[in-house]
This record gives sequence, C-alpha cells and structure tokens, in this order.
Amino acid sequence: KRVEFVCLDKEDQLDPQETATTTGVTDNFLGNTQIHGLSHLQSSFPIIHRCLWTAAFLTALGLLLTWSFESLGYLMSHPVHTNVKMTWVSQLPFPAVTLCRIQSMTRAAYGDSGLNSTLAHHRPKAMDSQHLLSLSSQLEHPIDDMLIKCWFRGKTCSSQDFTPVFTRYGKCYTFNADKNHPKVTRQGGMGNGLEIMLDIQQEEYLPIWRETNETSFEAGIRVQIHSQDEPPYIHQLGFGVSPGFQTFVSCQEQRLTYLPQPWGNCRASMPREQFLPGYSTYSISACRLQCEKEAVMRNCNCRMVHMPGNETICSPNVYISCADHALAEDPSDRCTCPMPCNLTRFGKEISMVRIPNKGSATYLARKYNKDVSYIRENFLVLDIFFEALNYETIEQKKAYDLASLLGDIGGQMGLFIGASLLTILEILDYLYEVSYTEDTCRKVTRSKQEINVSTLVLDDVKDQSSTEVRGRHPEGAYATTMLPNHHRHYTHHGVFEDFAC
Repeated sequence: KRVEFVCLDKEDQLDPQETATTTGVTDNFLGNTQIHGLSHLQSSFPIIHRCLWTAAFLTALGLLLTWSFESLGYLMSHPVHTNVKMTWVSQLPFPAVTLCRIQSMTRAAYGDSGLNSTLAHHRPKAMDSQHLLSLSSQLEHPIDDMLIKCWFRGKTCSSQDFTPVFTRYGKCYTFNADKNHPKVTRQGGMGNGLEIMLDIQQEEYLPIWRETNETSFEAGIRVQIHSQDEPPYIHQLGFGVSPGFQTFVSCQEQRLTYLPQPWGNCRASMPREQFLPGYSTYSISACRLQCEKEAVMRNCNCRMVHMPGNETICSPNVYISCADHALAEDPSDRCTCPMPCNLTRFGKEISMVRIPNKGSATYLARKYNKDVSYIRENFLVLDIFFEALNYETIEQKKAYDLASLLGDIGGQMGLFIGASLLTILEILDYLYEVSYTEDTCRKVTRSKQEINVSTLVLDDVKDQSSTEVRGRHPEGAYATTMLPNHHRHYTHHGVFEDFAC
C-alpha cells in the first residue's frame, strides 16, 4: 500500500492581514485622509461620482501647483524693498569738509623766471618723489593766505583745524578730517556748524596759455562734504562756491545699507582690510583713486601726486605727456567700482545771497585794506550746518525669503485641498502601506509555488493488524481509490498534515 503525505510549512499559512489588497489600502487612505475631496474617490462610489470629484480635485491641485511655482519663481528672483526711517538724536558727528582753490598754484610761488621756464620747457631736473612732493607743496596756495575768518558752533577756529590733502586740484584742505575724534554738533540751523570767510586772491591766478585736462576758467572754490571714512573725490563730487556771495549749505545725514549678491551688487568691507592707504573702509572714491593709480602706473610707471602710495611721483613733463592721457580714457574700461554695502552721505540744499551789501562794502574794504571791487571779486562766505539733529536711514531688505515661501504654499494648500504639513506624513504613510502590501503579495505568490509535497511509500506495515486497522477505520469509511486530498483548506494554527491511505 502507498501512504502519501502533503505537508504545508508553518510559513505557508496566510495571515488575514496579509490578504489585504492595494485597493483596500487605497480606499482606507481615501476614507480617512484630511485632504478635501479624496473621500469621494473610494471604489464604493459610482464611477460618474468619482470622475466628477477627480476632475474637481485635479483642478484644485493644478491651481495649487501653479501658484506655488509662481511663489518659488518670485523667491528665486531675489526681490528687495527699501525701508526709510528718520531717527532723532541729541548730537551728530560733523562731516569732513574739503575745500580747494580752483587754481591752486600761485604766480608768487612760481616767480616770473620759474613760471616762464616751466611753461616753456616742462623739463625740470631729475628729482625723487620727496622733492617733487615738497616742490608741489611750495607752489600751492597756503590756507593761511586765504582764510580770513573761521567759526565752528560759534567758536573761533584756525588753519590748524584744516588738514592738507592732495586732489586733482592740487593741494586742498579738509576740516574735521580726524575720524577717530570727529567734531560734533548739538543743535541744528545756521550758526551751529562751520562758517568761514575766504579770500580767493584772483590776482594770483596763473595765466592760461593752452588748455589741458586740468585747465579751469572759473573763479572760486570747490567744496565736498563727505564722511571721514572716504577720501575726497572733489573734481567729480564737489560743488562750486562763487566769490561775492554768502553760500548756505543745509545738510542732512543719510545712512544707506545695501544687500550683497544675489539681492544686490554691493561690496562689503572685509575685517582689517585697508583698501587705500589711510582708509580702512571701502568706498567708491577709494576704488576710483586706486583704479586711476593703476592706470597711470601701467602706462607711465609712476603715480600722480594726489594718488596714495609709495611709488615714484610723475614729473611735470610726464604729467602732460602721459598721465593726463591715461586718465582721459573711459573709466569703465579700467575697472568697475560697486556700491559699498554701508554708506554715509549728506544731502544738501544750497542757497546764496550777494555780499557785501552797499552799507558794508566800504567798512570791509577799510577793515582789510582792500578796495570795494576787490572785496566783491574775491571774498566769499561759506556756511555749512545741519538742518536738524536727525539722520535718515535707508535700508535695503529682502522682500521675500524662505519662510514667506513656506507660508504662502501652506496657505494655498489649505485653500485649495485642505492640506497641511502633517498631510505629507499621511501620504508617506499611505505609500509605505502600498509598498508593504505589494511586497507581501509577491511573497505569498512565491510561497504557493514552492509548497513541498512529500509522498511517502510504505512497503510494509508490520505492527498493525488488519483487524486493528479496521477497528480504527471502519470499513467503508474511505473510497477504494485512495488519493491525497489537496483541495481542502485548513485554517487551524500549527503544523497539520493531510493523510490519504
């Protein structure tokens, strides 16, 4: 006789949870998610109902994605906005005031023979930088000769309060140049700033024989009001003051803050950086001076007297033959000077009145031993003051950042589909369940294909008598054709066997 055993291993028994399908998991997600409209897409609803709600949900999702990408594009454009604020204080640091006589060299300094020789030949003897600098200082107009009166906040000041500085106009003078100990003003309005009376001495002007880049036809002085952190660039940024007038300059300090890349194009000063000798802060004026110096050094192998550094100073003939031509080139070809990220500038309102009036002309002429026409052609008064003790802050700020983007997208998600940040966790949980269910189904399918069917053939059963067999299995209990039962499904737990004898 043959006895066949069909054995199922324990791992082949199916857990009811493992019989869950992807459709069941999806219906469960659609029925419990907080996203609006998805509950109407369950398989239990009619197909038309589901199609309409699918179209509505996809429309809302499309609007959400469209507006979200617009917000992302706005963020990537790096927008900015400008804040303007007025701040009132009890005192303000007074700015540096640089003034230059428009024709700085004097006839008396040259002398007739020296003047004729220089204009005719432009060939001085070879001198080093120190001698050239000393010669330039001697030829310049000293401030003691043109400063008649000086007041600051109603107190007398003198030429000792002016610091010499070289510019394209030659030797100029800066009032309040010390940035470590700047003078301050504690009240706004006229009489609370700097007031000076100058004599420009037009009879000392040199005659003009031909035009150069430095030739000037006007009479008076050039003035620049600037921060102590930047060098004067008076030939481009200064304003003129004419003799025969009292000029009032009402100032307001403005503190500007710009953003660097990618929001703007400003350049920040690096710690311990000395962009220009004597100036630790980057400024457009310092950058332009450095660019001009590099251009002159590249073409002429020397520097002009107003350019900072220790290089050799150009001689007068090199000034005319080389340096002037080097500076006449387009500045944009030499370099580009970006805006500093932090900048202090002074807004100005300028007004003037004629001096002297008829009643004071004779008195001034007698007092200074000059005639009335000389007073009107050479005397000027400059009055610089703060309009009020306040300063204006102009600050550039980011108009849109990552937090704003997330807030906008979150609001749009809530508006269109009723979703939030936690809804993303629901979706991730759903995707995990779908992946787990599909993986389980693949394992079950593979297990069914690998069921071990064991057939045991018993050739001899010695310990069992036919009577005992019939006692245990009553006659007629089984059919005469004994086949193994492979179709009955057993659901009890544990290892089980299907016998066919």
